[in-house]
Amino acid sequence: MSRKPKKKASEQQKEQEHRKEPQAEPLKDKVKAIFSNQQVVTENSNEARDLYNQSRFGELPEDGKVNLSLIEAFYLLEKGKLEILQGKKPMRAEQFAKKAGKNDPNFKVRYQVYRDMRNRGYIVKTALKFGADFRVYDRGVKPGEDHARWILYPVHEGSALTWYEFAAKNRVAHSTKKRLLIGVADDEGDVSYWEARWLRP
Repeated sequence: MSRKPKKKASEQQKEQEHRKEPQAEPLKDKVKAIFSNQQVVTENSNEARDLYNQSRFGELPEDGKVNLSLIEAFYLLEKGKLEILQGKKPMRAEQFAKKAGKNDPNFKVRYQVYRDMRNRGYIVKTALKFGADFRVYDRGVKPGEDHARWILYPVHEGSALTWYEFAAKNRVAHSTKKRLLIGVADDEGDVSYWEARWLRP
């Protein structure tokens, strides 16, 4: 029987280093923000501005702070990227959702659809000036680089939509040169999407 040749010390060292588990990267501090008057404003920091620059969360005015919608803030809070203070105390997710829902009875459904689209890799922004809930950009496209592709309306699966309401939403999408997307949220947290396009016979 032939013996296997002994490995050199340098080879053994390389093997041991290879077997070592990768070191976890140090956790980054959460971006701090303040909840006041139904709006969330971040601190003035590079980390806060990165939320806007990299993924287009919120709006970036000249003061360097990022203004977040309640839905955007709640998403970042759930993802562990944001700490929202009311006074000096950090807000819990349930506490924040309860406050946000007081002024927006449809907050839960709107957030459910927003979260699903964000998790799928789309950038979602408000579309109030278009008369819709959200505008959605194709994957890899940021606002300012190109126009949004869809106008998005979140609805609960148990809600009713008349043909008149549906036609009105379709007209808004057509007039803004976007496609109409209906996000239907159910009680289990799943979202289905229906796309409609304006056609002339």
